[in-house]
Amino acid sequence: MKSQFTKAFLIFLFPMLVGFGLGYAVKSSSAQSTSDSVFLEDEIPASSATPVRQSQSSQDLAVSRQNAITRAVAKVSPAVVGINVIEVREYVLRDPFYQFFGDDPFFRRFFGDRTFRQQVKGLGSGFVISPDGYIITNDHVAGNAKEITVTMTNGQRMRAEIVGTDPLSDICLLKVDGNNLPYIPLGNSDDVIVGEWAIALGNPFGLFEINDKPTVTVGVISSTGMNLGRVENRVYRDMIETDAAINGGNSGGPLVNSLGEVIGVNTLIYTGGRTDTYVGYGFAIPINKVKKIVADLRKSGKVDRDVWAGFEAQQVDGRIARYFGLSRAEGIIVSEIQRNSPAEKADLRVGDIILEANGQKITAEGDFIAVISDLKAGDSVNLKIYRERRTMNLTLKLERRPA
Repeated sequence: MKSQFTKAFLIFLFPMLVGFGLGYAVKSSSAQSTSDSVFLEDEIPASSATPVRQSQSSQDLAVSRQNAITRAVAKVSPAVVGINVIEVREYVLRDPFYQFFGDDPFFRRFFGDRTFRQQVKGLGSGFVISPDGYIITNDHVAGNAKEITVTMTNGQRMRAEIVGTDPLSDICLLKVDGNNLPYIPLGNSDDVIVGEWAIALGNPFGLFEINDKPTVTVGVISSTGMNLGRVENRVYRDMIETDAAINGGNSGGPLVNSLGEVIGVNTLIYTGGRTDTYVGYGFAIPINKVKKIVADLRKSGKVDRDVWAGFEAQQVDGRIARYFGLSRAEGIIVSEIQRNSPAEKADLRVGDIILEANGQKITAEGDFIAVISDLKAGDSVNLKIYRERRTMNLTLKLERRPA
């Protein structure tokens, strides 16, 4: 009986001993593991380990957010300026009684038009192109200004003077007193690629005044070589079109590429006649054209446009087109050739129909004037003309208008 009890007790006790031994081994292993863990945490404390990884992640994120656009903006922003102007405009107020008494010498003293002047404030944008303070903007921004204040991104306000202005191309060159000013390098607008990034900077709606920093909008180059013709006695040819938002106050600011180079001067917006604000597309004067104008303005304060072609012409209508055998009304027809003129020397004749000038289609006399507006005496114009029911090419060399 005792042997049976002893045997049963041993059978019951053996698993307990085995379990106790396994538990002790696991506890020892766990203690060793905990000891190792404490040692590593002393090297790199738990409280700082996680923030270090977060800091590194933040740095990586910051780097990943940097791109060609942000780098270009950081590069050019310090050289973009806000421009505030005061100009004196002259207005004519017509007297309603003038129609009854205006022609009478006596009543003319009492009734008639009244002219008065008013100071008008305006704003726009510009950008510094040299460390000594030359600034480019639009003529319609500052060309008629009596007082010009330029605001830099560091908050400094300086009085600017007009070096020269060219209403036809809508370019104005200003100068402020300064040394080592931030400036923007000028690019090459002939290398502009349709579809590449375009960044417009400036002072839309006067927002520059809030924090002394330019507003940035981004788009692409939508088209190049846009000929918009005459707009308020200004000629806009070979314009750069962009969908980067341009609004009132952006005029005169830079349009830059992703390298931070100026490729154009923001000038016009297309509104479709529905609004005065941006609805889709803006236009910039190509910087290669601006370079030539600025060189003349720095040299003499104006652009010499006293060129002479020596002929008169009128637009071809449907009747003229049918008479001369043209399939459609296009071009301008020469109606008069002046003696010893560039036109006569080029063998241009009365009745010739000019279809193209320097590769640009001519549909009205203003188109030809727009083409030669960029040229000087001595420059040549390649003409495509229609004569005696066939097309031919002539070269007309412009001259200075005779006194």
